[in-house]
Amino acid sequence: MVTGGAGYIGSHTVLALLEQGFDPFVVDDLSTGSRLAVPDQVHLYIGDVGDKDFVRGILRDRRPKSLMHFAGSIVVEESVRDPGKYFRNNTASTLALLESWIAYGGGEFIFSSTAAVYGMPETLPVSEDAPKNPISPYGSSKWMSEQMIRDLAAAHPEFRPVCLRYFNVAGADPAGRTGQRGPQSTHLIRVATEVALGLRGRMSVFGDDYDTRDGTCERDFIHVSDLADAHVAALQYLEAGGTPAAFNCGYGQGYTVLEVLAALEQVLGYPVAADRAPRRPGDPARLIANTDAIRRSLAWTPRRQELTAILESALAWQAALNR
Repeated sequence: MVTGGAGYIGSHTVLALLEQGFDPFVVDDLSTGSRLAVPDQVHLYIGDVGDKDFVRGILRDRRPKSLMHFAGSIVVEESVRDPGKYFRNNTASTLALLESWIAYGGGEFIFSSTAAVYGMPETLPVSEDAPKNPISPYGSSKWMSEQMIRDLAAAHPEFRPVCLRYFNVAGADPAGRTGQRGPQSTHLIRVATEVALGLRGRMSVFGDDYDTRDGTCERDFIHVSDLADAHVAALQYLEAGGTPAAFNCGYGQGYTVLEVLAALEQVLGYPVAADRAPRRPGDPARLIANTDAIRRSLAWTPRRQELTAILESALAWQAALNR
């Protein structure tokens, strides 16, 4: 069972599950996801994962062995403006889903978390045991969910979760089957490719006075298909008897906003129109993953960690989407 499987990361993970011989089905309210992102052979249940009657009916009918939970809200800036939405969609809905899953007797559970739980880490690269000091309601909503998951796992031994903390996810399926959709994306690489293809006039670089190489934010970008593979690896880890855990999902290397734009311009052969803008609330200066734990514990080896590969797949998807 894949909640949010009609969304960006969820849809890539559905493809990865199919490729590894699993039989996924999707639960999504389509508020930000798209029916087009769900493969024809995968059943889609349309509804709210926080609706216990709806979820328990699906569990009763389908009897899934494992659950991957992607459904939620993800825009940091929006969470600062409307924190209630994030605590409802990310924390309260997750609790309702967990209660339904545990009442059903469910075991393996993969949770979509975020590097935003770390806030502004004092030491980089940041490891999983670093202090959790989220600086946005988005990060807080995910960290609260992680704490609920931890406590429920302690009380219910049959419930075995893995929390995957994403760093900056980008790119698209190399075969062009799915990618980022929707009109309101705030992801750097999605916005930059839209500008590059003439779908937006210009883009903003938020903040140029951070303590980084060039004054712009530095991030650890991970290709979405590598992240999807990490979800499959986490499920296989639990199936093999792995214990509850949390893992960073990144590459352990960072690029600044200006470095990403320069790399994109090199791929394109022409400049991308960008203006400087004030800092956005909730943005740390640098966020780089320590990936020792995931590489050591899961059978996961990234295959697409070159920034050029991420950019080229994002460009190809965006161009195909807007033909």
